[in-house]
Amino acid sequence: MLIYSAVAGLATALGAGIVLVLGTPSKRVLSLFLGFAAGIMLAIATLELLHHTREMGQTVKGIIGFLCGVLLMHLLDYLIPHLHFRNGSCDQEQAEMLKVGFLIFLGIAVHNVAEGLAIGAGAIAWPELGLSIAVAIGIHNIPEGMATAVPLRIGGMAWAPLLFMAAAAGLMTVAGTAIGGLVFQAGAGTIAGALGFAAGAMFYIVGDELIPHARNYHHYWANIGLVGGFVLGALM
Repeated sequence: MLIYSAVAGLATALGAGIVLVLGTPSKRVLSLFLGFAAGIMLAIATLELLHHTREMGQTVKGIIGFLCGVLLMHLLDYLIPHLHFRNGSCDQEQAEMLKVGFLIFLGIAVHNVAEGLAIGAGAIAWPELGLSIAVAIGIHNIPEGMATAVPLRIGGMAWAPLLFMAAAAGLMTVAGTAIGGLVFQAGAGTIAGALGFAAGAMFYIVGDELIPHARNYHHYWANIGLVGGFVLGALM
């Protein structure tokens, strides 16, 4: 099951690779991508992560985890220093895009740990279920990788560290799967807290970074991307 989890996680790097091949997008396309990423993350957070906490009968622990996730991302938002290029300067737009990219990376990494927990728990309950979860996660990790890569590329990050970051975020799925069985044994409350934590982190990123930046680039295409991303996330 760890192999399936690794393949699902590395789909994040595949999404980043697609962005590198296609090149830096126009402002309209960037707005569409950022809105799309926001929609997918909202769908995952609400229709998957928080929904699962309710199904488990652990709504309160899920909410506690959610608030902790929001608080952590809020703290990281202030702790991330101002970023500069190697020549010692960086315009405001590039600095903002790098910050957005790093926050998305952190949010997806946390989210992927929770996904790994789901794979591990599903595999313990029923091996075929764990495989099905891994396949579904692999599919939606591709646009997540694209969401990570676009702002980092706009910010001037080279392709090698960009792909490394995308792969590292994806491989957090394996870490989650490896401890999934232990967490599953620890109880539903622990799983619910982890799912809520990931949802809270994603909510903060969407509200504080993705939607504002998407709308700054192009109001109309940001809305199209947001709706399209949410619909795709709901269907996955």
